[in-house]
Amino acid sequence: MNALLGLFLHAVGGLSAGSFYVPLKKVRNWSWESSWFVMGIAAWIVGPLVVAWLTVPNFVDAIAQAESNVLWRTYFLGALWGIGGLTFGLAMRYLGMGLGYAVTLGLCAVFGTLVPPIFHGTLVDAFSSLSGLIIGVGLIVCVVGIGLSGYAGKLREKETVATEAEQSVSEFDSKKGYLVALVSGLLSACMAFAISAGQPIADIVLELVPTDADLDRVSLFRNNAVLCVVLAGGFTTNAVWCLWLMFKNKTAGDLSKKSGHQARNYVLSSLSGLIWYGQFFFYGMGTTKLGEQYEFSSWTLHMAFIVIFSTLWSLMLKEWNGVGAKPKRFVLAGVGVLILSTIIIGYGNYLAA
Repeated sequence: MNALLGLFLHAVGGLSAGSFYVPLKKVRNWSWESSWFVMGIAAWIVGPLVVAWLTVPNFVDAIAQAESNVLWRTYFLGALWGIGGLTFGLAMRYLGMGLGYAVTLGLCAVFGTLVPPIFHGTLVDAFSSLSGLIIGVGLIVCVVGIGLSGYAGKLREKETVATEAEQSVSEFDSKKGYLVALVSGLLSACMAFAISAGQPIADIVLELVPTDADLDRVSLFRNNAVLCVVLAGGFTTNAVWCLWLMFKNKTAGDLSKKSGHQARNYVLSSLSGLIWYGQFFFYGMGTTKLGEQYEFSSWTLHMAFIVIFSTLWSLMLKEWNGVGAKPKRFVLAGVGVLILSTIIIGYGNYLAA
């Protein structure tokens, strides 16, 4: 049952990640850097601290007791991931939700899944059992599904010159989009490495549990303490870039405008950030439920669910209007294959449990 619960938690996290950009698309009369900065405060500072305070007793003490090299490594990997998250937002800006998610997360799924067990020397052991082999098949199917989604986006690009679908992505630029998606896919995988590097913090959290009765509950939420450090690094790189753009483009005044959209923009940007943080709140719990041996498959499950839900959103937002039947068939096939991959990986984790 733990494996099935882990699968469900990853699905909820994927829904959050696949949905966070929707409120940002409704922000009016603000530059991208202004809305992203406000979103970042909610996603990377307010959300992690409030949730850790509510779910992890003594999380501040756990962070304070961690060795300095653990904190710096976790923070640094979080900062690298922050660059990936920053360029991820740019990929959405230039490619739209459907194509941007597919291309970026395809690379992210491969690197974030395979590199941690390679780094720890556990890759061979992970695939040495029947459950491990089934999970491996699921990983391959996932990459195929993401590839189909990306190919559908490429077909869409060829067919949408001066159509409603391209106009729905007002700054559509395939060259810029693919470049930032490549950078984002590579660096976004650092989140998986950062959480792995921060596990000594999670261990200290368990050591500080006041009573045995709280152990199971705290164990489920222990990664929330790690996320405070990881996301502090992510906020640093994003804040520096956004503030630089505000200075360069003279858009800092967006945050103090006196207009009818101001309160609405703050609410939408903050809501986007809180939805975004929800992905890792549920990701941390899902990883815990899958167990240490096959927690590496968590990243692929996370990526698969993100692509599934972001693709559904892109269809609902009419990004695929004006294109022929072939691209739509491929994007639906991609979603179907990704759903199959989550079933295969979930079954493999179930056997392992």
